[in-house]
Amino acid sequence: MMGRVFLLLFAAFLPNCSGYNSKWHYECTDGYCEKTLITENTTSPLSLAECNILCLDYASVWPQPTGNISIDNLTLIDVSAFSFTSEENTTISSLVEAAFGIFTCQFTLQLPRKPFLRNASSNGSAVQVQFEITDQDTEQLSFGTNESYTVRGLATDDGAINVTITAETFFGARHALETLSQLVVFDDLRNRTLFPASIAVSDQPAFNWRGVCLDTARNYITPKAIKRTLRAMAASKLNTFHWHLTDTASFPYVSSSHPELSEYGAYSSSKVYTDDDVKSIIEYARVRGIRVVPELDSPAHVGEGWQTSGVLTCFNQKPWTDYCAEPPCGQFDPSQSGVYDILEDLYGDLLTQFGTDVFHMGGDEVNVACWNITSNLTAWMVDEMGWGLSKSDFQEKVWPYFQNESAQRLYKQAGAQIPIILWSSDLTALDNVTSILPPEDYIIQIWDSADSSSIQTLLSQNYSVILSNYDGLYLDCGFAGWVTNGTNWCSPYKGWQTVYDNKPVNIAGTSVAQVLGGETVLWTEEAESDTVDSRLWPRAAAFAETLWSAPETTWEAAEERMLFHRERLVALGIGADALQPEWCRRNQQNCPT
Repeated sequence: MMGRVFLLLFAAFLPNCSGYNSKWHYECTDGYCEKTLITENTTSPLSLAECNILCLDYASVWPQPTGNISIDNLTLIDVSAFSFTSEENTTISSLVEAAFGIFTCQFTLQLPRKPFLRNASSNGSAVQVQFEITDQDTEQLSFGTNESYTVRGLATDDGAINVTITAETFFGARHALETLSQLVVFDDLRNRTLFPASIAVSDQPAFNWRGVCLDTARNYITPKAIKRTLRAMAASKLNTFHWHLTDTASFPYVSSSHPELSEYGAYSSSKVYTDDDVKSIIEYARVRGIRVVPELDSPAHVGEGWQTSGVLTCFNQKPWTDYCAEPPCGQFDPSQSGVYDILEDLYGDLLTQFGTDVFHMGGDEVNVACWNITSNLTAWMVDEMGWGLSKSDFQEKVWPYFQNESAQRLYKQAGAQIPIILWSSDLTALDNVTSILPPEDYIIQIWDSADSSSIQTLLSQNYSVILSNYDGLYLDCGFAGWVTNGTNWCSPYKGWQTVYDNKPVNIAGTSVAQVLGGETVLWTEEAESDTVDSRLWPRAAAFAETLWSAPETTWEAAEERMLFHRERLVALGIGADALQPEWCRRNQQNCPT
């Protein structure tokens, strides 16, 4: 009886009477894959995965390559017979080895989980990857790092497939591996794994700054969830994880110089980022081609953790609507010299951990009303500084004073005048902003709407900018209001189509060269570790293609590839949101209007 049950179960995985696992196959028609019935006259039927690689634009690679791409001759391969060669005992040797391990693991995750199906192609060709990386010393991604690559693949006389990856740096070579992983195809009609025996790809990003900003303070995001975010970023060739570490609601970062901040400010002792957590996240990102840029927001967006510091004002001031953008309120008192001493210590901690390439100082949503009720500050302004108490005194004197003092402490800890990133704000909107924030020293991350005149003003003043305009790139929009009824302030929801079509050239025009790139943003008032995946993905991947490829076409041309890429993310363990019924993915060009 048991033997009969086993035979019945095994039969469920065998091909049907036609010799294939489905009655349907796909034919390439006008650049798309058309679902077609298998008949006795069908020769060499294609699975959907095969057809996507051979038929869709750019061989279904995401993001689309900016140079040439030629893929041909899908060949049966042995998934256990991937090997690589590269220069040994160099600075980046361990990085190359780690990246190759991630590569082999990644495409394996996309294969069926049934072991006998995974091994069904064990008699296939071996794949040998050779790395030719010019710069063997650059092991950290920074401004101006060359991320270009080329891939050449050919079948050899002994039946193997030789692939050569050529890149200036490890980071370009890592992107090449990402492209290769997307060319490993499981043919579910015949239970076999295929790979092109002929490959020619040349590629490089259009923008150097391609990121995701994640808030981990409103709600705590576990290191495990952060690493899922990094995994999805790498799969989409994003290269910058902007870590909004702290805010008024909590201070989860464990500072070596001021551990009391997290002791007083974290939601609990289990909801913190220790030194080991930070190191692990940074390294997890680095081997995937991602820099981690910390943000320590100030002089606003400070509260929990700072209660005993003597430098905080307006904490949890009520009614909060008068003194801050959201509860709880909190700002630094710039008249207190101690604030700069603590900040200098924190800058030292962060720079030691994250590096000294660039630093994000926040700097948004300062509330003048808060400062105006702070007696120590107003007395200092009048008695010591000889200033008045008008709005312009707070915005054009107090705020710049704080920013300059903080910047000098940052430079001291960095040992150099490193670039500083600030959010667009009332400070960046001042007529005399260039005298306060020299364009050669500051990068402005713009969250204003795409049609805001402030963007053109900043560009005309020669600032380099990072685009995060809320009307196209804020991924927390469109959910229920949490301080009122109805929907939240930045509604409506931004679908992947809106994110994809949020193109820098359409926003910056002829000044697009000043756009370093952009970031999608997820503030976590209404998200946490279990929901962060679906809020970010696959929408952040849509912007990844916009920043990598600068496509001239709109989202419609990318739809089939996007649906396919979403499936890749899910295979990698990312809880990416569904975009359409599966029927649309299996019946291409039947759903778009």
